[in-house]
Amino acid sequence: MFRTYAGWFRLVAVAEACSWAALLIAMVFKYGFGMPEGVTVAGWIHGLVFTAYVVTCLVVFSPLRWSFGVLVLALAASVPPLASVGFERWATGRGLLTWQDSANPTFWGRVRYVLRTLN
Repeated sequence: MFRTYAGWFRLVAVAEACSWAALLIAMVFKYGFGMPEGVTVAGWIHGLVFTAYVVTCLVVFSPLRWSFGVLVLALAASVPPLASVGFERWATGRGLLTWQDSANPTFWGRVRYVLRTLN
């Protein structure tokens, strides 16, 4: 599972959704029962996993040959609670989490080419 871009994306998407759920539960304890300690821990963990999700989206969109619109959807899915899992299921259903071999350069390959020609 962790040997592919899709596997890493799935792992981080599920972790992001779980950290969102943990943060929501901690907020219930904070505002419902007056116990704010959980939000400190869950908020820190969610911030870390949220950042990992954003970085993972930016890393995998090029090798998986996502369009810019799909990348924007993936990044937008990190904002609503549990939407990252919904995006992962949607992307799996459309075949966006499979390796698509092509002779065309990837996005990051094009960026590298432009940077080399500028130097």
